[in-house]
This record gives sequence, C-alpha cells and structure tokens, in this order.
Amino acid sequence: MRTTAVLVAAATAMMALAGCSEGVKDTHPQQWVSQRKAVFKNFTSALEPMGLMARERQAFDARAFQASALRLQELSTQPWPLFTTDSNYAPTRAKPLVWEQPEAFKQAQDDFLASVAQLVQAAQGGTLATARPAVEQVQQRCKACHDKFRSG
Repeated sequence: MRTTAVLVAAATAMMALAGCSEGVKDTHPQQWVSQRKAVFKNFTSALEPMGLMARERQAFDARAFQASALRLQELSTQPWPLFTTDSNYAPTRAKPLVWEQPEAFKQAQDDFLASVAQLVQAAQGGTLATARPAVEQVQQRCKACHDKFRSG
C-alpha cells in the first residue's frame, strides 16, 4: 500500500513538473509566434535531410535533395511577414534587435533567400560536390541570423 502511495505521489509530481516545462503559451489572437515557430520547424524538416547528405551521414539522393531544396525555397519567404510590430511578446525568442534594427534583419533575410536560391540551383546539378557548399552556405546564414536575432 505504501509503495502505491509513493508511486502515485511521484507520478503526480512528474506531471506537475511536465506542465511547468511547457513554458509560456502564445495567447495572441493572431498567434504570430506560433505561426513563425511552425514555419521554422518546417525549415528544419526540409534542410535536415540535405545536411545529412552533405555531411555524408546519409547516401546522396539527387532527387530527394532537389525536392528538399525546392521545399525550403517554398517555405523561405513565409516567416518574415509574421514579424509584425505587435508580434514581440512572450513566448518569442526573437531578440529586440529584430524591431530595433529592421534594416539589418531585412538584410539577414535577403542573405538567407539568396543562399536558398543558390541551393536550388546547386541541387539541379545533381551532384554532392555542387550541393555540399550550397547547404553549408544556407546553414551558415541560418546560424548568423540566429546568433544576432534570436535568444536561447
């Protein structure tokens, strides 16, 4: 009987902790932050297989690579309009610089879009040798933007 009580107490405590770890909910009527997060998650889903191929952790498949590149290009313009002036609220991970330095943020977007266009062009070449540097460039653009404009 005592063991059951301990297990129930432990399970209740774990559920309470799990509830606390969810963080702040996006309660804004337009849910700008949630929409951005969903698009960026899709970025990752499109870019990750190409990165695995570029690092030779997965066999290079020219068709799959090209499909992923085109998917990333399709997604590449979607998050930027979601950075509205009224979208700087918790649970955003965007730094205030997004709104304080809009020209720099726009330049980071343009750099990313240019690298994605180069990736699509490289993917049409159908070889790992042309694809690898283009993937690395996109990843560098993502990292540079995150380093400057994203916290955490």
